[in-house]
Amino acid sequence: MNKRFFTTEISDPQFEKDNLRHITVRTNNLPGRGDITVYVPSAAGGQHVPIVILLHGVYGSAWCWPLKAGVHQLSERLIKEKTIAPMILAMPSDGLYRDGSAFLPHNDGYDYEKWIVEDVTDAIKQEITIASPRSALFITGLSMGGYGALRMGAKYPGLFKAFSGLSSITAFDQLAIWYENGDIREIAGNVVSQPGVLETILLNKASLPPFMFDCGDKDVLIGANRKLHNDLLTNNILHDYYEYPGEHDWNYWRTHIKEHLLFFNKHL
Repeated sequence: MNKRFFTTEISDPQFEKDNLRHITVRTNNLPGRGDITVYVPSAAGGQHVPIVILLHGVYGSAWCWPLKAGVHQLSERLIKEKTIAPMILAMPSDGLYRDGSAFLPHNDGYDYEKWIVEDVTDAIKQEITIASPRSALFITGLSMGGYGALRMGAKYPGLFKAFSGLSSITAFDQLAIWYENGDIREIAGNVVSQPGVLETILLNKASLPPFMFDCGDKDVLIGANRKLHNDLLTNNILHDYYEYPGEHDWNYWRTHIKEHLLFFNKHL
């Protein structure tokens, strides 16, 4: 029975594979329905299992993290090895606005930020029995998803225990590197505001949870990530920053998402 949303639809366990479940939600924060792919660890027992939200980048959707990076298989292995505690992975779409919603509120009344911080978390707690209001919550993402994760992690310090980003966009206008479905000025005019990651962190610096970010040394965003790191140092903001060999691609994200899961596990 739906308790929180207009409608919810969840996959049938007899047809699921690799501990992946699929939820479709109808909420007034989106113009249509929103999809969430969920990894439910087989080794988890009891309730209150931590939840990690993983956000995709431009062009992506709810299936990208498991089916382009195999993050669910990595998590299952790390849990079985007892390297990390059991964690639920919630992998939502961004709301599927054009090439990317930027996970921001829009002027048409639809709120792609609330979709993540309210609807996705509530849907997991409603539909996944091992999750509860007491589940610790973390958020990460890549590229546009890194922009969303770093910004929302800083903006909602009472919600997230830690946050992170991979190859993150650090300012809204960097979306123009990839945005093809209409002029970037159109989405710029549709969003309520265009907050930068540094701006959001500084506004909430008194209550930030632990956070980290990384970037490949040949990534088109390496300059922006280095600048964010240096600006944070200048402002005495505690954080972890790493650079690794790599570009802005799934080879990099597939390789380095492990560090983020380990980081979250450390902060349970």
